[in-house]
Amino acid sequence: MTSSQIRNGQMTSDKMSSQSVMPESTLRSRPIAEAALPAARLMYWSVRRELWENRWIYVAPVAMSAMFLFGFSISLIHMLVMKHAAPWLDPTQESELFRQPYEVAENMVMASAILVGMFYSIDALYGERRDRSILFWKSLPVSDAFTVLSKASIPIVVLPLLAFVITVLTQWLMLLMSSAALLAMGLNVTALWYRMSIAHTWVMLLFHFFFIHGLSQAPIYGWLLLISVAARRAPILWAVLPPLAIGFAEKAAFNTTRFGTMIGDRFTGGSEGVTTMEAGRSMATMTFLGPAHFLINPGLWIGLAITAAFLAATVRLRRYRGPI
Repeated sequence: MTSSQIRNGQMTSDKMSSQSVMPESTLRSRPIAEAALPAARLMYWSVRRELWENRWIYVAPVAMSAMFLFGFSISLIHMLVMKHAAPWLDPTQESELFRQPYEVAENMVMASAILVGMFYSIDALYGERRDRSILFWKSLPVSDAFTVLSKASIPIVVLPLLAFVITVLTQWLMLLMSSAALLAMGLNVTALWYRMSIAHTWVMLLFHFFFIHGLSQAPIYGWLLLISVAARRAPILWAVLPPLAIGFAEKAAFNTTRFGTMIGDRFTGGSEGVTTMEAGRSMATMTFLGPAHFLINPGLWIGLAITAAFLAATVRLRRYRGPI
């Protein structure tokens, strides 16, 4: 064998070895390149994926609003008939009767959003382990931290804003329907629009939905997400029984209900949340408690710190969790 043939053979072997090495390096660098997407864009698509997979997140509040609008239209027809049957009704009383359902509508949408957030959180990480889709999602170049944060943003950020939009549209349709009914009864609609002060009420609603039912309830959703990734069976029981046990133990030992009151305040915002709702529904704009009042509240930051601890534990557990 000549020297040229030997050199050609070495060059051929070097090419083959380089070709065999290149695909491996390319495969190793590909997830890094894909994971180099901007954080905001990655979070956007992660949240969008959650909404696409769980359409009931927005279908349930919309269905609740549609059912309420149907019942409200029936009540307007009944009121229209009663007006012709009993013309002695006072216009002020009629305006009050029109005003009451608006508070019921916002409370119903608010309650449906809270229930949807709780059921979503308890099943968000448990469901992907149950149907084994966690194997697919872990193969994507998305970290566990991004996955958990995108799931946590649904009940804490997305649902309050979604509930606010649904409430605004619902009350706007109710206002139009109420105005049409008043005109059909031969009454002036100016008093109704003045009493509603609808723009001021919507500002209060946005504040209340986001701060009270978003940030204030964040520890509850963080706890549910932690149970969702940790429980192997019956996550609802694991989420409910420990707080109940703590509440019963406190009642038996100290005859107090501070733990239960603390949990309840997270749902309602406590006395500050009630004051905000009452001030927002009144015309006393100067008494309205703004975001700055809640941002300096130590309870808010303590709750957010607890939420961060729950989410950090959730990220760590998901890293080692597989299908059930």
